[in-house]
Amino acid sequence: MSNPLESLVHSLVPASRTDERLHNELVAHCQEILNSRIGQNHEPDIGHLADLVKRQLLHSSPSGSGSLKFTNLLSRLLDQPVLSRKHSAVHFLHSLASSRPSSSTVPPFLPSLAPPPPVRSSPSPISSPLDRTPASQPNGKSRAEKLREFRLQTGRSHLPEHLLLRDTLYLLQGISGKYIRLANLEQQHTLEFIDQGRYIISEPTKTLIHRLSEVGYLYTRVDQYVREREGAAGVGMIEQSLCHHLQSKLTEYYRLIAILESQMPSSHPSDTNDAREQESGLTLRRLDVWINEWRLRMRMMSVCVEGARESHGGALVNLIHSYTDNGDPFVRKFTDQLLEEVSKPFFATLHKWLFSGELYDPFSEFFVGMDQSLAHVQPLHPSSLTGGIHQLSGDGGFATPDHDDSWDRDGGLRMWEAKYEFQKEMLPMFVGEAFGRKIFSTGKSLNFIRYSCHDRDWVATREKMSNTGGSLKYSDIAGLERSIDTAYSIASQRLFDVFLEKFKLLDHLRALKQYMLLGHGDFADQLMNTLGPSLSRPANALFRHNLTATLETAIRSSNAQNDPSDVLRRLDARMLEYSHGEIGWDVFTLEYKVDPPLDTVIDLDSMVKYLKLFNHLWQMKRIEGTLSQSWMRIAGGARTFLRIPELDPSWHQIRVVMAEMIHLIRQMQAYCQLEVIECSWTTLVEFLNKREGDLDAMIEAHKSYLGRLVKKIMLLTSKSGREEQVLNIVKDIFALILQFRDAVDNFYNYCLSEAARRDRALDAARGLYTGPEQDPNSSLEEALPRLMHPVQEYGTQFSEKAQSLVQHLQVHSDLDCRFLGVRLNFSDYYRNAAKRSETPKT
Repeated sequence: MSNPLESLVHSLVPASRTDERLHNELVAHCQEILNSRIGQNHEPDIGHLADLVKRQLLHSSPSGSGSLKFTNLLSRLLDQPVLSRKHSAVHFLHSLASSRPSSSTVPPFLPSLAPPPPVRSSPSPISSPLDRTPASQPNGKSRAEKLREFRLQTGRSHLPEHLLLRDTLYLLQGISGKYIRLANLEQQHTLEFIDQGRYIISEPTKTLIHRLSEVGYLYTRVDQYVREREGAAGVGMIEQSLCHHLQSKLTEYYRLIAILESQMPSSHPSDTNDAREQESGLTLRRLDVWINEWRLRMRMMSVCVEGARESHGGALVNLIHSYTDNGDPFVRKFTDQLLEEVSKPFFATLHKWLFSGELYDPFSEFFVGMDQSLAHVQPLHPSSLTGGIHQLSGDGGFATPDHDDSWDRDGGLRMWEAKYEFQKEMLPMFVGEAFGRKIFSTGKSLNFIRYSCHDRDWVATREKMSNTGGSLKYSDIAGLERSIDTAYSIASQRLFDVFLEKFKLLDHLRALKQYMLLGHGDFADQLMNTLGPSLSRPANALFRHNLTATLETAIRSSNAQNDPSDVLRRLDARMLEYSHGEIGWDVFTLEYKVDPPLDTVIDLDSMVKYLKLFNHLWQMKRIEGTLSQSWMRIAGGARTFLRIPELDPSWHQIRVVMAEMIHLIRQMQAYCQLEVIECSWTTLVEFLNKREGDLDAMIEAHKSYLGRLVKKIMLLTSKSGREEQVLNIVKDIFALILQFRDAVDNFYNYCLSEAARRDRALDAARGLYTGPEQDPNSSLEEALPRLMHPVQEYGTQFSEKAQSLVQHLQVHSDLDCRFLGVRLNFSDYYRNAAKRSETPKT
């Protein structure tokens, strides 16, 4: 090869290797292109060429945008120092643009598939070989004809493109063609090319057809899913909306296929004009361009279809929403449009739940679920209570209504907590769990106000919420959040108003504090004094009507008589279940009855805790009363005791132990009433007065209040397996105090009899006979050790238990309990006592 140009022609055109004439013509033609100049004896005028190009661009684009863009590109080209033949490059491109064939007429609603027609500009004074038809050759045959002749010489030619186009359009609709068939399409994307003998399909064409057939494969999957769901039973509203949107997209796809079929050439081109007509119409590559956008759509729809088979309701919305996290603007826009349509049933259900408290979800697609066993349970309307101090139902049990349903057994709390369930997996991600919880609470509150509280103003509340609420749609998430916040605030505020103003919740909580937690001190004292003798008898000798009568007497004898009648009628006295050998002190308790919907906050578990607290505080009150009575007897009989000087050390020891007991009981009572009950009550009242949160917050506030009382009053620890260790020590101390009291009473009775004996002896010395005389020395010496031994034993055990209680409280997990230990160990009394007991006696 003489030069690089000949080598290039030889490598790119295989036919020129054996045809010398063709080789020379191609080399000469390429040389003319490279050596073309404007004129022969002067420098090329690139400005004149630029004017020609601008006139052509203004003719094709009157707006002038193309001309302006060309001027910018030309200036950038001229600034490049690397290119030397800039005029030749511009002239070559201008010649190519001027030699394009005219396009065929297309329907007005479809943009032309062919390049724009050439612009006929004024004849250029510059002559160039490029002004001739590029495909023409000196022998009159086009390049396409020469290529066709070459293929005929080899024996097989390429399959005409219009036949491939027809089969490809079939493939786009999921249909097998004559030359290309679908093989096992349901399981994998496979094409089968039929061998026609005289025609072949090139590998690049097969690759292009494979690429186009992907759209048909995806179309088949989407269409099959839509048809399956049309006839299936139990298809949810969200899935129905998805199918409707997919069907509308498939209809648009059908319309595009119809338009493309109208652009397909009718026959195989046989001459140059037909070839140009073929080039201006639909081709495989142009079809690929038109289908490219639908390829992305079909991929998205296919992915949604596959996910929809395994998802349901809100989970399906979540699946589609997850595709919005994509950097491709097309994918985001398509997914947003799809979500806007698919989420309409969700927002319809949301609107009804959020503003009416009604759940219409026949296919269980919403993130709020209903317990069907409670769907038709009608709560009791608040009415007069049975039982109480004015209405009795018999001895030894609760007074119950005539009817029996799940509401009576489970209470309002079960209706609030169990009737509706929050299903997190069905919550759309664009809502968020925090707002989902607010939606859940708002609907429950409205439903509870309407059906459980029988609020007549709930319609006004609903109208107020509807008027202030914004739009509920996917495209306005900010408006959705504002609507949720507004509805939540209004519903929660109304629920607080109903409980605090209509049902007087705070009054009933205060009554529980005054009666069950012995906040009414004078009432507790009156009840203790009047019931004390009766409670000392065996439990089977007590009757409920006697207890109730005594309770009413205590109320009328104290400031409790000033409480509202609705509070007093709920108070009752009863006995717990007892076993053989128990006395009244072991089984007596007060009871405060609540009705719906108050039992939503003051539920059965809460009442059990109130009973535990009452029994503990009642026992503490009994111990305090017992010690007070014993101390008064000892102080009042001191004048009698002075007549027996030998017993002064014993009585001094008794008074020391009893003072220690009184100190412990008084400190524990002050701790329970002032530091625990009153402080916890203040926190609860502050929360209720703020009226913030929903009914769950109100229930939680009361549970927290009651839990704090139980933990601190019962001195419970957080150590596993040892929670009630300190409480058991306190119970042992209570038992020791009662035993010590009995022992002191026995010693007191003996002292009275001994004082009487000595009085008789003095009377006999004066000559008065008041009874038989006994030996004083033998009687006192025998009785004193027997009587003082249990007193000393119980006193010692009490000190040991009190010391153990202080030690446990000093390491208690609760700070208030540790402070109680400091108060009980006044001036380190028990620490010093422990040191004294450890010091060996000399």
